[in-house]
Amino acid sequence: MKPRTRRILAVVGGLAAVSLAAALVLNAFRSNLVFFFSPTQVAAHEAPRERSFRIGGLVQAGSVKRDAGGLTVRFIVTDLAQTVPVTYTGLLPDLFKEGKGVVAQGKLGADGVFRAEQVLAKHDENYMPPEAAEALARARQGQLPGGAMKPAVQELRP
Repeated sequence: MKPRTRRILAVVGGLAAVSLAAALVLNAFRSNLVFFFSPTQVAAHEAPRERSFRIGGLVQAGSVKRDAGGLTVRFIVTDLAQTVPVTYTGLLPDLFKEGKGVVAQGKLGADGVFRAEQVLAKHDENYMPPEAAEALARARQGQLPGGAMKPAVQELRP
């Protein structure tokens, strides 16, 4: 085989190897990517039904229900404009409370109930995930995705 042919084969083989490696890395990245949605976006059917995603907002006051003798908890996440019922089986973070910020990761069922695999609570009085804070701010201003306007919702404080 001529040196020129050997060089061309080496370059083509190298490009094929780099392309394969890039495809594998991008596929792994895509399968581990988790998006954030607000309850308003979930109600507007913008959230995927077959993939895991995160939902965030406030735990609605009076909505936390615990199963007797089990670890299953049902609660409602709200962005002050829409609500989404959530079920979670497991131990909740110590800072999980009604009226406080929460982010849950899981899948939305066909019945509209979000089945959480993981629940995260804010860790101090000043912290809220940026996506959840932005969704709450938009809900307080009465803005829905796509520029639609909704009457302002007043926040009830005890």
